[in-house]
Amino acid sequence: MPRRYAIIDVETTGGRTIRDKITEIAIVLHDGEQVLDTFESLVNPECPIPYGITELTGISNEMVAEAPRFYEIAKRIVEMTEGAVFVAHNVRFDYGFVREEFKRLGFTYSRKQLCTVRLAKKAFPGLRSYSLGNLIRTLNLNAGARHRAMGDTMATVDLFERIMRLENGESQAGDLINPGIKEALLPGALNLEKIHSLPQECGVYYFHDQYGQVVYVGKSINIRKRVASHFSNKTEKAGKLQKLVHDVSYEVTGSELISLLYESHEIKRLRPSINRAQKNRTFPWSIYAYQNQAGYWCFDVARTSALKQKQLPVLSSYPSAMQARSWLKSLQQEYELCLKLCNLEKSNGPCFDYHLHKCHGACIAQEDARNYNSRAMQAFEQWDKSYPHDNFIIVDSGRDEEECSIILVENGTYRGWGFARKDLVNGVNPEGAHDIITNFDDNQEIRRIILNQLRKNRKLKVVPY
Repeated sequence: MPRRYAIIDVETTGGRTIRDKITEIAIVLHDGEQVLDTFESLVNPECPIPYGITELTGISNEMVAEAPRFYEIAKRIVEMTEGAVFVAHNVRFDYGFVREEFKRLGFTYSRKQLCTVRLAKKAFPGLRSYSLGNLIRTLNLNAGARHRAMGDTMATVDLFERIMRLENGESQAGDLINPGIKEALLPGALNLEKIHSLPQECGVYYFHDQYGQVVYVGKSINIRKRVASHFSNKTEKAGKLQKLVHDVSYEVTGSELISLLYESHEIKRLRPSINRAQKNRTFPWSIYAYQNQAGYWCFDVARTSALKQKQLPVLSSYPSAMQARSWLKSLQQEYELCLKLCNLEKSNGPCFDYHLHKCHGACIAQEDARNYNSRAMQAFEQWDKSYPHDNFIIVDSGRDEEECSIILVENGTYRGWGFARKDLVNGVNPEGAHDIITNFDDNQEIRRIILNQLRKNRKLKVVPY
């Protein structure tokens, strides 16, 4: 049966789904080749339309005064989109508003989704911008009135049809609709509709068994994509999930750092049966440093207990040897250290990175020890367990454009995290941060997560006090 697409645009009273309402909606039902049906309507939002929104869209309070309420057109929307893929330019926005309107009516609205922003990036790479306005200008799309529902929908229809006519356009659309899920590997209680209803946002997700107990906790910068990946291949873990999982829930964080912190906390709190490796509260593997006979600083991984017996200095400890080597590998690459001197390669002659010009030749004494050790000491400093300040606040992205997240470290101890409006954060102080955050426990793993993110993510704003 040919796939059907419901290409949709909504105009709203603002940008927040939980606060704002739909003022206009347009739907074009499409089979990938031609238009099958259309629907458009103004919607009485049952709240005032801000002046700035009227200036942008041309939709005034007077225009919607006699328009139908959302509940009066809800049945028509359900009928037109039933079994169809929900298509929109920045689908998160339009789908989020439609879903929220149905939620207010006590109805769960769930459809597969396709974002034409993401599709256009695949089909027309290298453009300066993929906003609908820029695509209209660049591709000369057929568009009606801008910032009106049917006008923007018709521009999206034209874009969609052009992409579908490309040699691999249909397959690219299919890849974005169904991100590698193999339906045969889905647990009996889950279906593709449920997976596609998950947000493509950063956060933590939970798999529940038939009794509602959490059996697995994970995190991702794209919750839907990560959940789908669990059911894309036959693995031992996928087999366990297929047998146990009956439902999935999630918590959007917007911040990768917070998702890492929250995942760690939830695994320790809930002790899910499938999170075997992550449940481990011990850190039996360590990275340590020593100087070889030629005077070069070297790094290696060994069991912590053995190092203590030999009284060798432990730089940092990890739950598994794999995690320790992974951390060592990342710093080896960042500071162009020798694979052999980091004990990540055993071979005669120069290391593999030397042939790629990523090692300066310490493995064959081509680089002198003084130069090499200066970089090794920079890497060594990354294992320093102290934070950049005793007291500081980390400001990161929030769950929407008007929000940011706050992580508080006080007297060298992680205190917790929370969310606040961006316009209230500039003058935040420790007392204010305490009012914002939820308190969480500190531990060695949390410290490592924060230090690692401070090193990797240059967009994090650190505010000492």
